[in-house]
Amino acid sequence: MTDTPAVTDLTAPRDGLVPVIDRIQPLLAWCERAASAPEEAVAVDAERASSYRYSSRAYLVQLRTEAAGTALIDPLAFTLPGTLKSLLAEREWVLHAAGQDLPSLAELDLRPGTLFDTELAARLLGMERVGLGAVVEDTLGLHLAKEHSAADWSKRPLPEGWLTYAALDVEVLVEVRDVLQERLQEAGKEDWALQEFEHERAREHGPTRSSSWRGLHGLGALRSVRQLAAAREMWTRRDEIAGSQDLSPHRVIKDRDLVAAAKEAPRGREAFDRALPSKLRRKDVWWQAARTGLDLPPAHLPERNERSYPPPHKLWSKKYPEVAERYQLVRAAAGQRAEDLEMPPENLLQPAVLREWVWEHEQVPAESEIADQLTALGARPWQVEQAAPVIHRALTEQD
Repeated sequence: MTDTPAVTDLTAPRDGLVPVIDRIQPLLAWCERAASAPEEAVAVDAERASSYRYSSRAYLVQLRTEAAGTALIDPLAFTLPGTLKSLLAEREWVLHAAGQDLPSLAELDLRPGTLFDTELAARLLGMERVGLGAVVEDTLGLHLAKEHSAADWSKRPLPEGWLTYAALDVEVLVEVRDVLQERLQEAGKEDWALQEFEHERAREHGPTRSSSWRGLHGLGALRSVRQLAAAREMWTRRDEIAGSQDLSPHRVIKDRDLVAAAKEAPRGREAFDRALPSKLRRKDVWWQAARTGLDLPPAHLPERNERSYPPPHKLWSKKYPEVAERYQLVRAAAGQRAEDLEMPPENLLQPAVLREWVWEHEQVPAESEIADQLTALGARPWQVEQAAPVIHRALTEQD
């Protein structure tokens, strides 16, 4: 029986908790120390307040290099200097789940020279758990508490416990990078990782929250177009209020309450109000929005089902059985290849890419053509190299 390796709690920064930087001079001093070791990567993290605020802005930025130590920067307090932007633009950034933080950092004009994403690396290595705490524990044998991840980071002043948590998020990131980089080399996946990191660094990141009323949770409970119209107008009004007050939309009115009220709206104001929480009843803002939707002329009512391309794959088995059969074949083949490579199927080839390819190709192209088509859909070279042969084989063997 193998002994479980000991895990040590990482409860405080090794050099103590540094004060928050809310003036330009301390930040310039940090930049000067960091510049003394230009070869060092920079551990980077950002804290947002998505559950509390409408914006996706960073309310705290954490940086760390060996030479400069940790910097906890309050980006609300002052304009970040060009010195910092230039320094970071020339460095490798080490982040965990970079796609979550890069948009808010780009809003501050902070952009990486190159990138190492510890979560992406963990996925490519087939690690069972890829959250930061799990990856730190697996690679370094350290336990990292994650109790403040959903805190309201727009709060000022920030509590000391929160700042300790924030500092620890970058405390060992570069050390984690070193371990994962070695594992990637041993697994023959280093080049794959580099392609993924560059794709993540260069791609345009979409909005952090749904920009469409179709993203409402529970929308499927609405059966009539009048109900849908009421929901759409209520969503639009909620979005306006949330944006103007910088509040998370769910703090204005929750999805479930909005949908429940929209469902009852065609039955009149009394039924509409009963569907709302007591604190929102008799508030004209919601009834007026719902009525706007109910009173629309037929030509302006929303369609019952949103048109998308390709059509939702859940409908294929009933409406497009031949497409569904091809999809099942190639999905199974790609899934088996991903299992052989010890990684999640979605990292071998994004499901949306696979579905769009299947929808567009009724005939089986040559393997080289499949490779070109996957590339055109955004697959990286390593993904094309691994996926194109198995897709071609799955469909030709069927024939």
